[in-house]
Amino acid sequence: MAFDQYMSICDPLRHFAILTHRVIKNLGLAIVLHGVLLFSPQPFMPQWLPYCRTTVISHTYCEFMALIRLPCEETRICRICRLTAAFLAGGLDFILILCSYVIILYTVFHLPSKGAKLKTLETCGSHVCVILVVYAPAFFSFLTHRFGGHMAPHIHIFVASIYLLAPSMVNDL
Repeated sequence: MAFDQYMSICDPLRHFAILTHRVIKNLGLAIVLHGVLLFSPQPFMPQWLPYCRTTVISHTYCEFMALIRLPCEETRICRICRLTAAFLAGGLDFILILCSYVIILYTVFHLPSKGAKLKTLETCGSHVCVILVVYAPAFFSFLTHRFGGHMAPHIHIFVASIYLLAPSMVNDL
């Protein structure tokens, strides 16, 4: 979405020439492979760990970080893998989106017309709001699982549920 915004604003006359079906298909394939490579080990990690207490997690869904707190032995490697995958996926995406919007803002502020600037900023503003609705709960959830051990469980559950529900609610399809 950010790349499409970038192309629409920064190089509108070549938008359809650059974003061909082949390019969009390759971008989609790269996104899928990125996710598969980062997150495919996670369903298998908990199988190798011994559970001596309950196997019931206090969550609305089977979240990996909540599940990884249940085993009896040290789970540092699993937690490090999960946080690394989360930051590589979310962090890399966020950095690319941020770079895209820095270039977009640079282009927008060099437009000659005030009306064109406002129209472009309105379009980008809604996209930035969606990004914040998606990424803020995700980073909060990931970071509180790692560093917020003293937080009440219902806060983790609420934020994780918002992280799952908010993108679906703002999706216009």
